[in-house]
This record gives sequence, C-alpha cells and structure tokens, in this order.
Amino acid sequence: MAAAVPVPPLDVVLHDATGAVLAEDVAAPVDVPAVPVAARDGYALAAADAAGLVVRLPVVDDLRAGAVPGLRLAPGQAVRVASGAPLPLGADSVVPVEETDRGTAAVAMAGPVTLGQWVRPTGADVLRGEVVLRAGTRMGARQLALAAAMGRGRLPVHPTPRVVLLSVGDELTEPPTKTAPSPDSPLTYEADGHGLEAAVRDAGAVPVRVGIVGDDHGRLRETLADQMVRADLVVITGGLSELAGDTVKDVLLAAGDLRLDHVAMTPGMRHGFGLLGEALGRDRDVPVFALPGHPVAAQVAFEVFVRPALRAMAGHAEVFRPSVAASVSAGWSSPAGLRQFVPVSLLGSPDEGYTATPLGDPTAPSTTALAQANALAVVNEKMAHVRTGQVLHCLVLEG
Repeated sequence: MAAAVPVPPLDVVLHDATGAVLAEDVAAPVDVPAVPVAARDGYALAAADAAGLVVRLPVVDDLRAGAVPGLRLAPGQAVRVASGAPLPLGADSVVPVEETDRGTAAVAMAGPVTLGQWVRPTGADVLRGEVVLRAGTRMGARQLALAAAMGRGRLPVHPTPRVVLLSVGDELTEPPTKTAPSPDSPLTYEADGHGLEAAVRDAGAVPVRVGIVGDDHGRLRETLADQMVRADLVVITGGLSELAGDTVKDVLLAAGDLRLDHVAMTPGMRHGFGLLGEALGRDRDVPVFALPGHPVAAQVAFEVFVRPALRAMAGHAEVFRPSVAASVSAGWSSPAGLRQFVPVSLLGSPDEGYTATPLGDPTAPSTTALAQANALAVVNEKMAHVRTGQVLHCLVLEG
C-alpha cells in the first residue's frame, strides 16, 4: 500500500473524467442558478398583486428558458414564463399554468399566492465558492452533471490505472471458442487472466490482458519490456513453482526490486511484490504483483492485496471491501498458522444479522465454490477449527 501512490493527476475534459477520481476539491465558480428562475411553467408575478380570492392580471410578455435576465415587471402585471426562465425584476412568485385559465393577453387565477412559490432563488443549487465535490470522489453521472451545471468543462482527476495482466506457464492454453473441449483433454485452460480482467475492471481500473507467456525467461522479459510503456501496475500469475524453476522470480529480480515470500494464508502461499523501472525502459517505478497460478488463489490474492492497491492508485478514499460479522451455518477444520479465506453465501441484514454458509469443501479451494460465493469468510491463523454458529468476519464481494 505504501507503493500504491495515486497516478499523477491530469486536467481533463468532462468526457474523459468519467469513472475517474477527483484529485482536488472542486468549488463552485458561480451561483447556480445565477439569478432567480421559474421552477414551473406558468406566470410570474408579485405575490402582493394576487392577494384577492380571484385575480386577473394583464400578460405583458413571454420568457423562455435561456432568456436574458433583466426584464422589469410593473406592479399589477404578469409575465408568462417557462420552467428555468429568469424571473422578471419585480416578480417574486410563479403560478403554475394548470392553476390558471392559460390566458395569453390576460390571465385569471385563484388567489392568494404564496410569496416565493415555485421560484428557485439565486444559489438554490450551489452557492459561489461552495465546495461541492471533494477530492477522492468518483466521477459518475450525477457528479459530472453537477460539474457541468457549474460551468466546469475540465476537472483535475487521477487517471484510471492501467493494469497489465500476464499468465505464465507452458501448460496453459486459451479456452476454445469454436469447438467444445474434449472431456479427456489434459489441457489446462487459462482462467486467471480472464477472471482478473473482470476483477480489475470491477475495481475501477483498465485491464490490459496480454495473455499467456510460456516458461521462457527471454520471452517473459521481452513481453514485460513491451508492456511497460502502458502499465501503471503489472499482475503476473503462475510461474512461481519452486520445483519447476522460478521463471518469474529470475526475470523480475533482474528487472527490478522484488521480493518473494511465503505468506501465511490459504488458498495461495507464495507471492511476489516489487517495483519495475529503468531496467525495462520506464522512467518511474511500476508496482508488480506475482500471484499464485491456481485460479482461486489468484482471485483471493487479488481481493486481499491487489484491489486495495489499485483503489489507492486511482485516488479512491475508500479502498477496502466492506466486511460484516456473520454466524457460520456449519463448521470446518482450518490449517493452523494460516489465515484462511473461505467462499461463502452470505445472507441477512443489519437488523436481523448475517449468516454465512460455506460453499464446497473449505479445505480444497474450488472455482465452482468461488463462482457461487458473494463473500469470503476470514478465519484467523490461530484458529484450527471453526464451530457451527461461530461469528467470523466476511469480506463482501457482491451485494
């Protein structure tokens, strides 16, 4: 997380700010609306001129939305106005058109009229100088509409991080697109890249899936060098086997500052993290994660380590998944000394409490179980057995 510094901010046009995170507070440069405007189609008038039970006033003009402010209304007159039109000087209220006889030369209506009704006063939405969007805010539809309404055509944002994804292993092959695989096929289909591509996008970043790279030192180094120009972060899965030789370790140690560790967690144990830079032609350090090749271990490692780092790089104020305490519906054994992440089906509500049902065999990581889960139950490394009804913290993956 210390290395996951936000991507340097850029000043971009509104269209390019979609999905990005504000790099600094945004204050309103003007009042919105700049002058009092009609909140309904109707007739603008002074409330004092409509104090009787039945009122009839001459209509002296029409004002549409976007009209130039400054028209002055004489006492005892009305002006027909469209919603959003500037209120004439001397008017302080609007009578909706459906509450009148819809007259064009003169208008009749029932009185009295409430002072200020159906009028949006100056600064009703935003006051000049008011901070309306805070740094760390993700720019979605509503936020972009607010920025546009204030007249902000450009915004300072952290660009969305670009994540290069590489899957390493001679045994890997792409899933077939035209023919069904043979049930007797010994092939290992590449799952990590496809799963992580979606996970990166879900985290609010831009995935660049390179695909499969064999266990070849030269090929891996060449691929990394080619991709560094576009990478804000690199994720490599597989290639960490101590028995078959450390392709990833050898290449990364020569290309940057890397460490590999056995992390006390399951699924997944051997992980790598470091920084790549000048040796691969990049003028600044780029974080690199080396994750286990098993699809479940790779996904869990992404949730625990990579996703929070990505969120921080994008400038998000909230970087971690929400978690809730839940009572488990069944018990299981947990490896002593390892923090265990178990796919569960989480049900409940804040008022009623939550129940977590383990999916599959918690001791044997399963892609099927993970696909059906909406949370990960976290078992402390000091706990060797989970009892039925025990309360565990669960990392919420989906609503």
